[in-house]
Amino acid sequence: MPPNTTATTGDKPAKSGRKKGRKARLIVLVLVLALIGAVAYGGYWSISTVRASFPQTKGSITLDGLSGPVDVKRDGYGIPQIYASSDEDLFMAQGFVQAQDRFYEMDVRRHMTSGRLSEMFGKSQVDNDEFLRTLGWDRIAEQEYEKELSADTKKYLQAYAEGVNAYLRGKDGEDISLEYAALGFTNDYKPAEWTPVDSVSWLKAMAWDLRGNMQDEIDRALLTSRLGPQQIADLYPQYPYDRNKPIVQEGQYDELSETFEQSGSGGSDGSGDPGDSGSSADGSSADGSSADGTTGGTGTGTDTGSGTGSGTSSGTSGSALESQLAGLYDVLDDLPTAVGVNGNGIGSNSWVVAGEHTITGKPLLANDPHLSASLPSVWYQMGLHCRKVSAACQYDVSGYTFAGMPGVIIGHNADIAWGMTNSGVDVTDLYLEKLSGDGYLYDGKVKPFLTREETIKVAGGAAKKIVVRQTADKMPLLSDRSDELVKVGRKASVDDDAPDRGNGYAVALKWTALEPGNTMDAVFAMNKAADWDGFRKAAEKFDVPSQNLVYADRKNHIGYQLPGKIPTRAKGLDGAVPTLGWESKNKWGDYLEFDQLPYEYDPERGYIVTANQAVVDPEKYPHTLTTDWGYGTRSQRITDLIKQKIKGGGKVSTDDMRQMQTDNTSEIANKLVPTLLKINLDDPDVREAQDLLQGWDRTQDADSAAAAYFNAVWRNVLKLAFGHKLPKELRVEGQCLWVDPVDTTGPVDDKDKVRECGQREGDQAQPDGGDRWFEVVRTLMEKPDSDWWTTPEAGTRPGAEKDRDALLERAMIDARWELTAKLGKDIDSWSWGRLHRLFLKNQTLGTSGPGFLQYLLNRGPWKLGGGEAAVDATGWNAAGGYDVVWVPSMRMVVNLDDLDKSKWINLTGASGHVFSAHYTDQTDKWAKGELLDWSFKEKAVDDSTVDTLVLKP
Repeated sequence: MPPNTTATTGDKPAKSGRKKGRKARLIVLVLVLALIGAVAYGGYWSISTVRASFPQTKGSITLDGLSGPVDVKRDGYGIPQIYASSDEDLFMAQGFVQAQDRFYEMDVRRHMTSGRLSEMFGKSQVDNDEFLRTLGWDRIAEQEYEKELSADTKKYLQAYAEGVNAYLRGKDGEDISLEYAALGFTNDYKPAEWTPVDSVSWLKAMAWDLRGNMQDEIDRALLTSRLGPQQIADLYPQYPYDRNKPIVQEGQYDELSETFEQSGSGGSDGSGDPGDSGSSADGSSADGSSADGTTGGTGTGTDTGSGTGSGTSSGTSGSALESQLAGLYDVLDDLPTAVGVNGNGIGSNSWVVAGEHTITGKPLLANDPHLSASLPSVWYQMGLHCRKVSAACQYDVSGYTFAGMPGVIIGHNADIAWGMTNSGVDVTDLYLEKLSGDGYLYDGKVKPFLTREETIKVAGGAAKKIVVRQTADKMPLLSDRSDELVKVGRKASVDDDAPDRGNGYAVALKWTALEPGNTMDAVFAMNKAADWDGFRKAAEKFDVPSQNLVYADRKNHIGYQLPGKIPTRAKGLDGAVPTLGWESKNKWGDYLEFDQLPYEYDPERGYIVTANQAVVDPEKYPHTLTTDWGYGTRSQRITDLIKQKIKGGGKVSTDDMRQMQTDNTSEIANKLVPTLLKINLDDPDVREAQDLLQGWDRTQDADSAAAAYFNAVWRNVLKLAFGHKLPKELRVEGQCLWVDPVDTTGPVDDKDKVRECGQREGDQAQPDGGDRWFEVVRTLMEKPDSDWWTTPEAGTRPGAEKDRDALLERAMIDARWELTAKLGKDIDSWSWGRLHRLFLKNQTLGTSGPGFLQYLLNRGPWKLGGGEAAVDATGWNAAGGYDVVWVPSMRMVVNLDDLDKSKWINLTGASGHVFSAHYTDQTDKWAKGELLDWSFKEKAVDDSTVDTLVLKP
């Protein structure tokens, strides 16, 4: 045992956990026998290596720093419930237990947020680290910790860190995780102690995932190379407020005394004159020096200081400009994926039904956040219980946490429950900056940049130095981080009186999370809130990311609150496209006051639904929150299901809520299938597939052949109508087309066409088939002669020529033969689950390690039902294929009448240890839409406990 710890073996029977334990031991034995003698980086792993990191879950361990004993009770799924007598002991134990199960994941996260992944994984992560150092998440987190957070919050963060470090003390890497044993063959990396700032930094990563409409802003700029303004507008239709209701329908907010109109300098961010020296807080220079010591950013062109600047006035060459936004997209998307989360397709469902409509007479609250699939899941289930709630020990809360952070993010305490979905509020803007000499143009003057030098250490290689440049109001230049990040500055629309574009403009980022905040305070305040007023006071501190907060309490109240730092913009600006940075009038104004944000409390209708739809009707609310809501497909379906259930006095049960979560109806099928069935097809094999749609109830079960065929038709409709018309930066990688050269007018001979190949990975390309595309096609179905129904391949693809029905016929033919190739000619063997599969991958070595290691770390596939924009949102990208790319990352239903009758499930399991019985032991049930019992009160917890560990002072 490590120093400062002692262990004794308890003799409590393992109950039902024994079978799982025997099965896990058998799996480990079989795998280890298979590995003995196998070469893995020149060595092999023994049984002791494989099992060395498994946590002790019974007996006792002595931890220095505890003031009293702490009980850790784990159920048959390894989910821990912690009991302590002081706040500090509670959070110290939380840190220790999460480190037992998930420290490798925690370690990767903190290296990601601080831009130090290269220290673990080598030169492949340098680009990511450069970008993250430019954003400076860890620096902002440090400022939050030092200057913004309350004394109690700091105390809890410190206790949590002490618990993590108590676990680490005396352990080598292979004692902590199998992944460290693998890393040990390639470098000498050793985990460092945990710090409070490491916990705060992770909030920045989640805020990045949920940052708003930056991707739409990028895509709209890219589309300008191929499409005109009206065509782009066709692909971003207005939100259908008449059909898909916003969240807040009976809610309130306080009117602003006047609508914000920016008149010039000054804003809530305190920016203004950048000063004379342009030096940064750490004293580094503002001379625009690039990372390799050459001078970049000089002159009036578009040199974005990527480290290869020539110091000339001509700026970057045109050949280096050709894929800037694509490069930006790749960098933005790759960052969160390093830890299993990404910003594409982020959704979520959360709704609450008041007691008047439930069987119990008290509210029911459901939540299932949608994130990309990761192994282990981003969530960690846990209960934090004071033996007696008092001033010395204030918490009795259970729910979903992030490994690496104290407290509970989503869940319930003894009095209230809460859920979250992404609000989609626009809290980021890209600013175009005109570089001039060593600075940038601002109100007719050249201002110097704030700069700092960063050193990136690289495992197995030489360190790399970079210079980070920021504008006076702390906007980092994203375009400094890649030779490709220039197309947004080349293509974005500007006024006629804009300064000479040259080869383009640099790109800077304005984002609310780049300012210190108080979200960590909000987490603890929410965990101990006892009523609506306490919940709203906690929400007031929840500044980033802005979330839809859904609320219910045991006194039979329900509510909704939109929190967050939400900027006001100058008149005429809405954040939909890049903003001109050289004019002070375009700066953000004050953030909306909390009382100006929408909320709803005990609405007369008796339920509140949030699923990333519009928060408010803009005609009833004076402030622009975003121009890019989700289009409300899921939210309206949930609303309709609730209304169907309560019609005529019906009552909703906990299981009704679960069944709603797993509803997989395809809303776009409801629109398309009637037309598809009317199309006359000559080929009997295609007619056979068409017949699958006769009588189909539009549900997407895993075993449904009709769902497989319809989704293949939908994919081919999108490809024919839209995919071939998009610029290469949005199309799927490797998809090559002969197209007219950019900027040509009039007909072009075939011999003059150019070959362009797509540049995006399949799970990020367009058209992705989500509910924005539902709305696009819904509108076009009423315009059968629209040019969108014409495909550039009409000459070689008979039947896809000049109208809607011809293109739909071609799509049905193509879908038949696509599925024949993938699933076989016999349609009786087809099923949606054979196409729509979930692979769970360890988000570091499981995606980029050698095949041998990936085989050990990864799991799957699972054949899933559900689909894009269904309530059971197992998302797939129609441009790239049918595999699942994002999922309900957990599901919960809270019963406010009897909390012990609440239900929950995680995507994977409690453990991050690859051969643990709890690595993916919840996934099969999750895939079937099942939920686990969720014990809360001490008796229920004791009844479900399998292992008890006592932490002693």
